[in-house]
Amino acid sequence: MRSAATLGTAPAGVKRVRSRLSRAASITARAGLLLTLLGTLSLLLSGVGSRWDWWDFRTGFVIFRWTLYGGLVAVVVALAGLVLALLARAKNTALLSIGTLVLLAAVAVVPVTHLRAAGRVPPIHDITTDLDDPPRFVAVLPRRQGAPNPAEHGGAALATQQRAGYPDLAPVRFTAPPDRVFARAVDVARGLGWEIVAAAPAEGRLEATDRTRWFGFRDDVVVRVRPDGAGSRVDIRSVSRVGRSDLGTNARRIRGFLETLRAARPGEAVAPR
Repeated sequence: MRSAATLGTAPAGVKRVRSRLSRAASITARAGLLLTLLGTLSLLLSGVGSRWDWWDFRTGFVIFRWTLYGGLVAVVVALAGLVLALLARAKNTALLSIGTLVLLAAVAVVPVTHLRAAGRVPPIHDITTDLDDPPRFVAVLPRRQGAPNPAEHGGAALATQQRAGYPDLAPVRFTAPPDRVFARAVDVARGLGWEIVAAAPAEGRLEATDRTRWFGFRDDVVVRVRPDGAGSRVDIRSVSRVGRSDLGTNARRIRGFLETLRAARPGEAVAPR
Protein backbone atom coordinates (compact mmCIF):
# COMPACT_ATOMS: atom_id res chain seq x y z
CA MET A 1 0.00 0.00 0.00
CA ARG A 2 1.08 3.63 -0.63
CA SER A 3 1.90 5.72 2.37
CA ALA A 4 -0.19 8.73 3.22
CA ALA A 5 2.70 10.98 2.23
CA THR A 6 2.52 9.79 -1.34
CA LEU A 7 -1.24 10.12 -1.77
CA GLY A 8 -2.11 12.81 -4.38
CA THR A 9 1.52 13.08 -5.47
CA ALA A 10 2.29 12.56 -9.14
CA PRO A 11 4.70 9.76 -9.98
CA ALA A 12 8.31 10.74 -10.61
CA GLY A 13 8.04 9.81 -14.29
CA VAL A 14 5.08 12.13 -14.79
CA LYS A 15 6.96 14.92 -13.07
CA ARG A 16 9.92 14.47 -15.41
CA VAL A 17 7.66 14.55 -18.46
CA ARG A 18 5.94 17.71 -17.23
CA SER A 19 9.29 19.31 -16.51
CA ARG A 20 10.50 18.60 -20.04
CA LEU A 21 7.23 19.82 -21.51
CA SER A 22 7.47 22.96 -19.41
CA ARG A 23 11.00 23.70 -20.68
CA ALA A 24 9.97 23.00 -24.28
CA ALA A 25 6.88 25.20 -23.87
CA SER A 26 8.95 28.03 -22.42
CA ILE A 27 11.48 27.89 -25.27
CA THR A 28 8.75 27.67 -27.92
CA ALA A 29 6.68 30.48 -26.41
CA ARG A 30 9.72 32.76 -26.21
CA ALA A 31 10.63 31.92 -29.79
CA GLY A 32 7.09 32.82 -30.88
CA LEU A 33 7.31 36.15 -29.10
CA LEU A 34 10.73 36.88 -30.61
CA LEU A 35 9.46 36.09 -34.12
CA THR A 36 6.45 38.34 -33.54
CA LEU A 37 8.61 41.25 -32.36
CA LEU A 38 10.96 40.83 -35.32
CA GLY A 39 7.97 40.67 -37.67
CA THR A 40 6.54 43.86 -36.19
CA LEU A 41 9.85 45.64 -36.71
CA SER A 42 10.09 44.28 -40.26
CA LEU A 43 6.56 45.44 -41.05
CA LEU A 44 7.35 48.94 -39.82
CA LEU A 45 10.58 49.06 -41.78
CA SER A 46 8.86 47.96 -45.00
CA GLY A 47 6.82 51.16 -44.96
CA VAL A 48 9.13 53.57 -43.18
CA GLY A 49 12.13 52.64 -45.34
CA SER A 50 10.17 53.28 -48.53
CA ARG A 51 8.62 56.50 -47.23
CA TRP A 52 11.99 57.91 -46.15
CA ASP A 53 13.71 56.73 -49.33
CA TRP A 54 16.08 54.35 -47.55
CA TRP A 55 15.41 51.88 -50.37
CA ASP A 56 13.34 51.43 -53.51
CA PHE A 57 9.63 50.72 -53.06
CA ARG A 58 10.19 47.27 -54.58
CA THR A 59 12.47 46.44 -51.67
CA GLY A 60 9.71 47.56 -49.32
CA PHE A 61 7.30 45.19 -51.08
CA VAL A 62 9.75 42.30 -50.69
CA ILE A 63 10.16 43.02 -46.98
CA PHE A 64 6.39 43.28 -46.64
CA ARG A 65 5.82 39.94 -48.40
CA TRP A 66 8.42 38.05 -46.36
CA THR A 67 7.03 39.59 -43.19
CA LEU A 68 3.71 37.94 -44.02
CA TYR A 69 5.44 34.57 -44.38
CA GLY A 70 7.27 35.14 -41.11
CA GLY A 71 3.98 36.02 -39.45
CA LEU A 72 2.51 32.66 -40.43
CA VAL A 73 5.53 30.91 -38.90
CA ALA A 74 5.12 32.97 -35.73
CA VAL A 75 1.48 31.89 -35.47
CA VAL A 76 2.42 28.22 -35.72
CA VAL A 77 5.20 28.58 -33.14
CA ALA A 78 2.99 30.54 -30.72
CA LEU A 79 0.21 27.94 -31.02
CA ALA A 80 2.72 25.15 -30.42
CA GLY A 81 3.96 26.95 -27.33
CA LEU A 82 0.40 27.29 -26.07
CA VAL A 83 -0.36 23.59 -26.58
CA LEU A 84 2.86 22.54 -24.83
CA ALA A 85 2.15 24.94 -21.97
CA LEU A 86 -1.33 23.51 -21.49
CA LEU A 87 0.02 19.96 -21.48
CA ALA A 88 2.68 20.97 -18.95
CA ARG A 89 0.17 22.98 -16.93
CA ALA A 90 2.55 25.93 -17.15
CA LYS A 91 0.18 28.85 -16.57
CA ASN A 92 2.66 31.70 -17.09
CA THR A 93 3.97 30.20 -20.32
CA ALA A 94 0.43 29.73 -21.60
CA LEU A 95 -0.31 33.39 -20.87
CA LEU A 96 2.85 34.38 -22.74
CA SER A 97 1.72 32.42 -25.81
CA ILE A 98 -1.77 33.90 -25.62
CA GLY A 99 -0.29 37.39 -25.37
CA THR A 100 1.87 36.68 -28.41
CA LEU A 101 -1.16 35.56 -30.42
CA VAL A 102 -3.02 38.73 -29.42
CA LEU A 103 -0.05 40.83 -30.53
CA LEU A 104 0.07 38.93 -33.82
CA ALA A 105 -3.61 39.66 -34.39
CA ALA A 106 -3.04 43.37 -33.77
CA VAL A 107 -0.03 43.50 -36.10
CA ALA A 108 -1.93 41.60 -38.79
CA VAL A 109 -4.40 44.47 -39.13
CA VAL A 110 -2.10 46.33 -41.57
CA PRO A 111 -1.44 43.52 -44.10
CA VAL A 112 -4.99 42.15 -43.81
CA THR A 113 -6.40 45.62 -44.53
CA HIS A 114 -4.22 45.88 -47.65
CA LEU A 115 -5.21 42.43 -48.88
CA ARG A 116 -8.92 43.03 -48.31
CA ALA A 117 -8.75 46.37 -50.11
CA ALA A 118 -7.03 44.74 -53.08
CA GLY A 119 -9.91 42.32 -53.47
CA ARG A 120 -12.65 44.94 -53.27
CA VAL A 121 -11.52 47.53 -55.83
CA PRO A 122 -10.57 47.34 -59.52
CA PRO A 123 -6.83 47.00 -60.24
CA ILE A 124 -6.40 50.55 -61.53
CA HIS A 125 -4.44 53.59 -60.38
CA ASP A 126 -5.80 56.52 -62.45
CA ILE A 127 -9.10 57.96 -61.17
CA THR A 128 -11.00 61.04 -62.31
CA THR A 129 -14.39 62.69 -62.08
CA ASP A 130 -14.43 63.36 -65.84
CA LEU A 131 -13.93 60.20 -67.88
CA ASP A 132 -14.79 61.93 -71.15
CA ASP A 133 -12.21 64.71 -70.76
CA PRO A 134 -9.84 63.90 -67.85
CA PRO A 135 -7.91 66.88 -66.45
CA ARG A 136 -4.36 66.93 -67.82
CA PHE A 137 -1.07 67.33 -66.00
CA VAL A 138 1.39 70.01 -67.00
CA ALA A 139 3.71 71.10 -64.18
CA VAL A 140 3.86 67.63 -62.63
CA LEU A 141 5.10 65.91 -65.79
CA PRO A 142 8.85 66.48 -65.14
CA ARG A 143 8.44 64.89 -61.72
CA ARG A 144 6.88 61.79 -63.25
CA GLN A 145 9.76 61.11 -65.61
CA GLY A 146 10.87 57.54 -65.13
CA ALA A 147 7.74 56.59 -63.20
CA PRO A 148 6.33 53.17 -64.13
CA ASN A 149 2.81 54.55 -64.56
CA PRO A 150 2.19 57.02 -67.41
CA ALA A 151 0.53 60.40 -66.98
CA GLU A 152 -1.73 59.81 -69.99
CA HIS A 153 -5.20 58.49 -69.27
CA GLY A 154 -5.90 54.87 -70.23
CA GLY A 155 -8.99 55.66 -72.28
CA ALA A 156 -12.17 53.65 -72.67
CA ALA A 157 -10.92 50.42 -71.05
CA LEU A 158 -9.86 52.28 -67.92
CA ALA A 159 -13.10 54.27 -67.88
CA THR A 160 -15.13 51.05 -67.92
CA GLN A 161 -13.24 49.70 -64.91
CA GLN A 162 -13.66 52.94 -63.00
CA ARG A 163 -17.39 53.15 -63.66
CA ALA A 164 -17.78 49.61 -62.33
CA GLY A 165 -15.65 50.21 -59.25
CA TYR A 166 -16.44 53.83 -58.38
CA PRO A 167 -19.82 54.78 -59.87
CA ASP A 168 -20.27 57.60 -57.32
CA LEU A 169 -17.41 59.79 -58.56
CA ALA A 170 -18.66 62.83 -60.45
CA PRO A 171 -17.91 66.55 -60.91
CA VAL A 172 -19.05 69.05 -58.29
CA ARG A 173 -20.77 72.26 -59.28
CA PHE A 174 -20.95 75.54 -57.38
CA THR A 175 -22.96 78.71 -57.83
CA ALA A 176 -19.84 80.78 -57.03
CA PRO A 177 -17.58 82.05 -59.85
CA PRO A 178 -14.47 80.05 -60.80
CA ASP A 179 -11.93 82.40 -59.20
CA ARG A 180 -13.52 82.06 -55.75
CA VAL A 181 -13.90 78.31 -56.05
CA PHE A 182 -10.32 77.94 -57.28
CA ALA A 183 -8.93 79.94 -54.36
CA ARG A 184 -10.84 77.73 -51.93
CA ALA A 185 -9.63 74.59 -53.73
CA VAL A 186 -6.03 75.70 -53.16
CA ASP A 187 -6.76 76.23 -49.45
CA VAL A 188 -8.37 72.79 -49.19
CA ALA A 189 -5.41 71.11 -50.91
CA ARG A 190 -2.99 72.78 -48.50
CA GLY A 191 -5.18 71.82 -45.57
CA LEU A 192 -5.05 68.19 -46.64
CA GLY A 193 -1.26 68.32 -46.59
CA TRP A 194 -0.75 68.15 -50.34
CA GLU A 195 2.41 69.60 -51.86
CA ILE A 196 1.29 72.32 -54.28
CA VAL A 197 3.23 71.98 -57.52
CA ALA A 198 1.38 74.61 -59.57
CA ALA A 199 -1.60 76.91 -59.13
CA ALA A 200 -2.75 78.64 -62.32
CA PRO A 201 -5.97 80.57 -61.57
CA ALA A 202 -6.27 81.90 -65.13
CA GLU A 203 -6.36 78.32 -66.41
CA GLY A 204 -8.30 76.99 -63.47
CA ARG A 205 -5.59 74.35 -62.97
CA LEU A 206 -4.20 73.20 -59.64
CA GLU A 207 -1.53 70.49 -59.54
CA ALA A 208 -0.27 68.83 -56.38
CA THR A 209 1.41 65.73 -55.00
CA ASP A 210 0.21 63.64 -52.07
CA ARG A 211 1.80 60.64 -50.34
CA THR A 212 0.19 57.42 -49.23
CA ARG A 213 0.00 56.70 -45.52
CA TRP A 214 2.07 53.54 -45.22
CA PHE A 215 4.67 53.28 -48.00
CA GLY A 216 4.71 56.99 -48.77
CA PHE A 217 4.07 56.48 -52.49
CA ARG A 218 3.79 59.76 -54.39
CA ASP A 219 0.48 60.25 -56.18
CA ASP A 220 -0.16 63.27 -58.39
CA VAL A 221 -3.39 65.26 -58.41
CA VAL A 222 -4.77 67.82 -60.85
CA VAL A 223 -7.86 69.90 -60.03
CA ARG A 224 -9.67 71.74 -62.82
CA VAL A 225 -12.13 74.58 -62.21
CA ARG A 226 -14.18 75.74 -65.20
CA PRO A 227 -17.11 78.10 -65.71
CA ASP A 228 -20.46 76.32 -65.66
CA GLY A 229 -23.25 78.70 -66.59
CA ALA A 230 -23.23 81.40 -63.92
CA GLY A 231 -21.25 79.17 -61.57
CA SER A 232 -18.35 76.71 -61.63
CA ARG A 233 -17.61 73.07 -62.22
CA VAL A 234 -14.80 71.25 -60.39
CA ASP A 235 -13.15 68.11 -61.73
CA ILE A 236 -10.25 66.26 -60.20
CA ARG A 237 -7.91 63.48 -61.23
CA SER A 238 -5.55 61.49 -59.00
CA VAL A 239 -2.88 59.18 -60.46
CA SER A 240 -0.34 56.92 -58.76
CA ARG A 241 3.23 56.97 -60.01
CA VAL A 242 3.85 53.30 -59.16
CA GLY A 243 1.73 50.19 -58.71
CA ARG A 244 -0.93 48.58 -60.87
CA SER A 245 -3.63 48.88 -58.19
CA ASP A 246 -3.90 51.81 -55.81
CA LEU A 247 -6.09 49.79 -53.38
CA GLY A 248 -8.73 52.51 -53.63
CA THR A 249 -6.44 55.30 -52.42
CA ASN A 250 -7.01 57.70 -55.32
CA ALA A 251 -10.80 57.39 -55.11
CA ARG A 252 -10.70 58.03 -51.36
CA ARG A 253 -8.48 61.06 -51.96
CA ILE A 254 -10.89 62.48 -54.53
CA ARG A 255 -13.89 61.93 -52.26
CA GLY A 256 -12.10 63.54 -49.33
CA PHE A 257 -11.13 66.60 -51.35
CA LEU A 258 -14.60 67.15 -52.82
CA GLU A 259 -16.34 66.62 -49.49
CA THR A 260 -14.05 69.15 -47.84
CA LEU A 261 -14.57 71.60 -50.70
CA ARG A 262 -18.35 71.22 -50.44
CA ALA A 263 -18.22 71.75 -46.69
CA ALA A 264 -16.19 74.90 -47.18
CA ARG A 265 -18.94 76.31 -49.43
CA PRO A 266 -22.13 74.66 -48.11
CA GLY A 267 -24.43 77.34 -49.47
CA GLU A 268 -22.87 77.32 -52.93
CA ALA A 269 -22.64 73.62 -53.79
CA VAL A 270 -25.18 72.46 -56.36
CA ALA A 271 -26.82 69.05 -56.13
CA PRO A 272 -25.27 66.50 -58.54
CA ARG A 273 -27.01 66.17 -61.89
